Amino acid sequence: MNKQQLIDEIKRTGSFLCVGLDTDIRKIPAHLLQCENPILEFNRQIIDATAPYCVAYKPNTAFYETMGAEGWSNLQKTVDYIRDKYPEKLIIADAKRGDIGNTSAMYARTFFESMGVDAVTVAPYMGEDSVKPFLGYEGKWVVLLALTSNKGSHDFQMKTLADGMKLFQQVLTTSKQWGSDDTMMYVVGATQSEMLSEIRNIIPDHFLLVPGVGAQGGSLAEVCRYGMTRDCGLLVNASRSIIYASNGEDFAEAAAHEAKKLADEMSIYLSQRGV
Repeated sequence: MNKQQLIDEIKRTGSFLCVGLDTDIRKIPAHLLQCENPILEFNRQIIDATAPYCVAYKPNTAFYETMGAEGWSNLQKTVDYIRDKYPEKLIIADAKRGDIGNTSAMYARTFFESMGVDAVTVAPYMGEDSVKPFLGYEGKWVVLLALTSNKGSHDFQMKTLADGMKLFQQVLTTSKQWGSDDTMMYVVGATQSEMLSEIRNIIPDHFLLVPGVGAQGGSLAEVCRYGMTRDCGLLVNASRSIIYASNGEDFAEAAAHEAKKLADEMSIYLSQRGV
């Protein structure tokens, strides 16, 4: 999926919601445990319920890796289900990979060629040669970690360097030269919304993947106020607040309700910006 196709889907749905598929066998409704494949059944129902209200899905690979080969199989089946039934949706593998060049090339082949996702989250710590292999695929995206929503982000990302620039600002300034706003997005946590104006000064046109709205308490209004561009430029992710909105037999309906509530709010902000 290229940038214009993503923008078109945002305009079509009136939403820039990304649903995080952080599926934990210990948290899904108990009645699903009687199914032949509880994880896949949960994912299918969540996807079907939320598809009208979102533009992207983001399975976090850790939640699947924990189940070994079966988990990887469920991840692939989930990706295939979205691709087959909702081909207009962006699929982001939240894998946070990043290693020396030849290893990153294998990671890129895994997610883009074998699994067939549209985007993968990548850690920038090892520099350009660890990121470049992910950028060699037409219509695919690198989603680079810039300023994350967790408390520990201040341990390194907010450190001031000798030239007065914060580390996350250096990551943005340097890495934007590796690709373009057609091939790179950045992760910026919703709990760091006060930094979005500074971030937009450095990368005015790149899409931002923004986790932290919902269970982590980030403000959608603040994210839109400081981070939205003329083309929207945002994918706001919500995971737990949507997929675990209920642990009963109405879990899919509850997920749809929460997704719609966010999408309705997003539609207002899009309209205000004329997107």
